[in-house]
Amino acid sequence: MRSILPDNLLRLAEIFPTPFYLVGGSVRDFLLGQQKAKPDLDVCAPLSPELVVPLAERCGFSVRSVYKNTGTMKLTDGNGNELEYAAFRSDKYVRGEHTPYEIFFTDDICLDSKRRDFTMNAVYYDIKNGKFVDPLNGITAIQEKRITTVREAEQVFGEDGLRLLRLARQAAQLGFTPDENCFQGAKKNAFLLQDIKPERIFSEFSLLLSADLAYGNTGGQYQGLLLLEKTGVLDYIFPELTLGRGMAQRKDFHDYDVLQHSLRATLYAPPSLRLAALLHDIGKPFCTLRDGNSHSHPVDGAELAQKALERLKAPKKTVQAVKELVLWHMYDFNLQTKEPKLRRFFVEHAPLLDDLMQIKQADFSACKDDISPCPTNRKWREILLKMQEEKVPFHLKELAVSGKDLLSQGVPAPRVSEILKKLLLHLATTPADNEKSKLKKLARQFLKV
Repeated sequence: MRSILPDNLLRLAEIFPTPFYLVGGSVRDFLLGQQKAKPDLDVCAPLSPELVVPLAERCGFSVRSVYKNTGTMKLTDGNGNELEYAAFRSDKYVRGEHTPYEIFFTDDICLDSKRRDFTMNAVYYDIKNGKFVDPLNGITAIQEKRITTVREAEQVFGEDGLRLLRLARQAAQLGFTPDENCFQGAKKNAFLLQDIKPERIFSEFSLLLSADLAYGNTGGQYQGLLLLEKTGVLDYIFPELTLGRGMAQRKDFHDYDVLQHSLRATLYAPPSLRLAALLHDIGKPFCTLRDGNSHSHPVDGAELAQKALERLKAPKKTVQAVKELVLWHMYDFNLQTKEPKLRRFFVEHAPLLDDLMQIKQADFSACKDDISPCPTNRKWREILLKMQEEKVPFHLKELAVSGKDLLSQGVPAPRVSEILKKLLLHLATTPADNEKSKLKKLARQFLKV
């Protein structure tokens, strides 16, 4: 393992007055034979940060920050390597809160290992002596692809509600399975997620949705979502979604209930669209319970998705993008929309089209695990190809007239944008009119309306 570590870290270990350990994900990943391009370098020893600072500086590290209360600090070198150092310690928590209320520093590696979450993350590597130290039998857990808590599971999850999400995310990334004690401990403490800040929940959840990318665990995102659903944690993240648990759908269209269909949609969506894929039917349970049908679920779902993501403090750009995709995901699902109307829709929603068709495909595939092209997308692509061949303009800059031209025609400045958009929509069905003289004439006509 020494061969993959930075030279200055090896030098620091050589001059360290006590054993100096690498711990956590980088050790676990090495034992799995799975290394990130830039591994997390978490190091620890039974020394306070104040005593480590001069040693680190001698080896070319710069100290970015020191946190005396927690015995941690962040270091960086000139080669882009970042380290997080932590003194051996034991923590006490207020039930469910992420930050310990009391910290005891120690020189006992066993006590330090028991403050962590899972045994697979509590394997230490003695850098100087080139050997692994495994106080809690974490190497066996890694070999068996099993997630086991460092202490009684109910206590571990009871200390920190964020560990409920870390369990699902790491299971999803690694393809590991929690043992029964771990699973039951998470299930009993699912309600503690309510004590975690929304921003942290959204951050961990976002990592889970792209879990398959971390180590190539195909379908990992669905595995993680399924674990959140089984432990009940998902009920505290998206209760609007889990209302669909057991809610049957038409058998000729669906093999799964509303919730499972939503979870499985993430299997067929690219990482950037998985949040929208997950929430595309968030309005179905609400509408079904209110109306006895789900006819208005795209409209109601768009509002529910917005409120749910705002509750999690998601970025505004993300909220708006998901809301739009949820709103339009059923458009022309029955293939009855006429071509002229579709053409105008394509032009009006041009920036959304690629993502919308990918959501439609994910929705279609998740109904019966059918990966053949979605019928709506087949129809749309044929029309879009015709529009491309006809040189239909999709953007204002492709018009044969500009705002300046309209102003010179006497169009009032407050109405220029409106008239340009009307011209663009007109050309969706009659692209041959994209000539300056024709558009100027049309602009005069639109001005009278």
